[in-house]
Amino acid sequence: MTTSLVIDVEDLRVTYGDFTAVRDLSFQVHRGELYALLGTNGAGKTSTLEVVEGHRPPASGSVRIFGSSPQDRNAVRPRMGIMLQESGFSPDLTVRESVGLVGALSGRRDDIGRVLAVAGLTQKASTRVAQLSGGEKRRLDFATAVYGGPDLVILDEPTTGLDIQSRDSLWAAVDRLRDTGTTVVLTTHYLEEAQQRADRIGLMHEGTLRQEGTVAELTRTLPAVITFSLPPGAPEPPIIGALNGGFHVETFSLQHDLHRLLGWAHDSGVPLLDLTAGPTRIDDVFRALDSN
Repeated sequence: MTTSLVIDVEDLRVTYGDFTAVRDLSFQVHRGELYALLGTNGAGKTSTLEVVEGHRPPASGSVRIFGSSPQDRNAVRPRMGIMLQESGFSPDLTVRESVGLVGALSGRRDDIGRVLAVAGLTQKASTRVAQLSGGEKRRLDFATAVYGGPDLVILDEPTTGLDIQSRDSLWAAVDRLRDTGTTVVLTTHYLEEAQQRADRIGLMHEGTLRQEGTVAELTRTLPAVITFSLPPGAPEPPIIGALNGGFHVETFSLQHDLHRLLGWAHDSGVPLLDLTAGPTRIDDVFRALDSN
């Protein structure tokens, strides 16, 4: 990854009449990154992406894509692939025709057969869009986004409606794109996908960027959790956190406290029933946004 900026957003404000959907938002995405922009419903993610994609002008602030305004379509659009939540393909066109049409509009060149193979749609090339399942339409959305190997790909809820195998195939294709230096911006409600794949995550709430960082940086803001229960008559454990007949311990020193607990259980000959231990997940950080 280099330090070259692909997306540079500074003090972005998006308004709808008297309503401010995004206020004073600033973030940057570097070449080769997978940046996940997450947030609660109504957080302003879609409005932000519409400006980044060039579909909406900002009320104020600055947005630069590859150093140019996203409104400069000749400079930006050929280098950007966009997978919208719903692309609205013509139902009468075949899959091959749809990919060829959108690909031609992008200003990039590619082999349609190659793109269909990447998206797992080779066997559906002659099928009309109206006859595709929901998951197949999502794969078609992906195919048109990655046509021509764009430098920047924006994936808006890319795996909605996909089965596990199709999700794995899509992410394998994204990984291959990233191997060539493609930058990816992701929005998703499947938070585990962001936790597993994002280099950095920006968390939006009520139109502002509340937190930003790597998964490790974000999750260390909340305590890790140890849960277990003890058999009847067991002595009191060295760490306290009773909950519903078991133990629920929140700690910022997971390794130390878990080592202490396991040592006590070994020395006391006490089994730790239903023992689980793990760091905070992005889900927990996400839920905490409402309470901040």
